Order: sequence, then structure tokens, then C-alpha cells
Amino acid sequence: MTDSKQRCAWADSAPDFPDYHDKEWGFPVADDQRLFEKLCLETFQSGLSWRTILTKRENFRLAFQQFDFNKIALFDDEDVEDLLSNAGIVRNKRKILAVINNAKRAQELIAKEGSLAAFLWRYEPNENTLPLPETQTTCKESVALSKDLKKRGWIFVGPTTLYAFMQSMGLINDHAEHCFMREKIDTARKAFERP
Repeated sequence: MTDSKQRCAWADSAPDFPDYHDKEWGFPVADDQRLFEKLCLETFQSGLSWRTILTKRENFRLAFQQFDFNKIALFDDEDVEDLLSNAGIVRNKRKILAVINNAKRAQELIAKEGSLAAFLWRYEPNENTLPLPETQTTCKESVALSKDLKKRGWIFVGPTTLYAFMQSMGLINDHAEHCFMREKIDTARKAFERP
């Protein structure tokens, strides 16, 4: 991007990052489908660059029924084979099976807890206990959330994956101190009604 705004260092590392950084990353989200989508995309991102996933995001949305977990929970072997032959997504069988498994676990969690958002936002870290932005890849809350989800049968939900999820979905404001978005995210988080 050619403007003079100061952003997080990572936001200038790829052409599609500034837009994602300025319009999505860090804004708080309470919509179950969007939260589930992000958990799935973080699963696919594991071991890869976020740019790879962001570039293919629309393909993922088409392939996974807009990340409607009620539809994904019904995927069968034929659907898995279709996904494995889809060149528009990351064709990793373990990750595809993880998304289908996690869709079923999401249904169970919602039946028990009321919503995915209500459950996930219980793990929102206290901002005063976090170190400086952009200095860590996990926190005690992402570790605790990982353990809780794994106990409930979720897979591909390690503490680092969940910390990245928390950053992107607004549970943490991890924009750099100098970043022009930090104040905007603080404002959005203050106005956000926790589920």
C-alpha cells in the first residue's frame, strides 16, 4: 500500500495484507459462523503462511458451504474426496477431516453452551496481563482454551493456533503500539457487547 499510515510490520509484507489488516484483523466478532470459519482457516494455516490461506479464502468458503458447521457436519467420504481434488484449497486430508470433526464438535458445544461465541469469549485475556503487542505467540488463556476444546474432541486447536485466532477475532488487541489501527480496535472492543 502506498499510503503513509503506520501499520503492524506484518501488514506490509504482502499486497493483500494491508486491506485485511485495516478492515478485519482484530475487530471483535460474536457471529458463530464467522468464528467457526476463522478456527477452520487457522487449522489450514498451521505450518503454512497466512497469505496462502487468505489468497484461497473464497475458494475455502465455496468448498466448505460458507463454513456453515451444520452443513459441514454432514460431509461424508464423497465430500472428502471432492475436497481432496479441489485445487483451489489446501488439500490436506488430516486438516479436512479436522474441519468436519470440529463442525460436529461445534454443534455439541452450542447445544451445551448456547453459542460458540459465548464459550470462546469466556477465554478473553485481561489486556492488563498481556505483554507488549507482537511479542508472543501464546498466552495462558489460549493454552486453557486449547485444553478445553481438546477435551471436547476438537482437533488441530493448539495454543498457538488459538492465539492467532484470538488476535484476529478481537479477543486480544495485538496491533503494534505505533499502528494506526490500535486505537480503532480499542474503541471497537470497548463498544463490543460480549456474548
